[in-house]
Amino acid sequence: MGESFPAIGLEMEAPTRQQSFRRKKMTKQLTGKRGDTPLHSASRAGNLAEMKVIFSGTGAEDLKELLEKPNQSGETALYVAAEYGYVDVVEEMIKHYDIVSASIRARNGYDAFHIAAKQGDLEVVKILLKALPGLSMTVDLSNTTALHTAATQGHVEVVNFLLEQDGNVAKIAKSNGKTALHSAARNGHVEIVKALLSKEPGIATRTDKKGQTALHMAVKGSNIELVEELIKLDPYLINMVDSKGNTALHIATRKGRAQGLHTMHSGDDFWRGCSPYYGPIYEVRSFRTG
Repeated sequence: MGESFPAIGLEMEAPTRQQSFRRKKMTKQLTGKRGDTPLHSASRAGNLAEMKVIFSGTGAEDLKELLEKPNQSGETALYVAAEYGYVDVVEEMIKHYDIVSASIRARNGYDAFHIAAKQGDLEVVKILLKALPGLSMTVDLSNTTALHTAATQGHVEVVNFLLEQDGNVAKIAKSNGKTALHSAARNGHVEIVKALLSKEPGIATRTDKKGQTALHMAVKGSNIELVEELIKLDPYLINMVDSKGNTALHIATRKGRAQGLHTMHSGDDFWRGCSPYYGPIYEVRSFRTG
């Protein structure tokens, strides 16, 4: 684990360069890990040959135990390979896992599939899902799917791929009631918001445990295009109030975003038609703009 890695030349192909950068980063972060088995070590080093030797020299029962055995961070060997982004190692290793063992979560709450999605590693995500399609429905400790995490992180390619496999996963909410749309909107990821709404437009009006929609989330940021996208899909979102009686416009005003929201449309008639709360919001806006 203490090995160092040579500098990576810019002439190398993108996938190799990306993987090598990840290895360098992970080596620094994971120094001092304990409880690794020889299979963990082979996975961490990306040593496919050594891994195959371990597989061929281990009996069925012992191999099952080895594959499922976590280190002190709760990580299986598959998790380690996925975290490092070793495509060939993951591809070989997943042949020996079933849905139960592949879904074992590390202490951080993520399984191998989830950590790959979190890092935006599309190739690893594809390999794992091809072998075990059920992995798309696994969740972490807060009931967060891999799709949700990828959406939060802004990984458009991973999100699009997962939606193509099963759009229903977009409907799954975290324990706090937030969907992937809520989180993508809060983080200003326009393309991901578009992808989610294209696949599952009905989630636009879903509320979290505070009664807030994705529009409530969006106005907390500064991405006007994202706010526009949500309103364009369903203008009624402007009227929806959270558990404290706040519309998105109320929140936008408190965040100093109301002026920006009004500039999306050429006239104030839009807001009069959309919201019964236009009056107080308009007064605040007028005050702000002098």
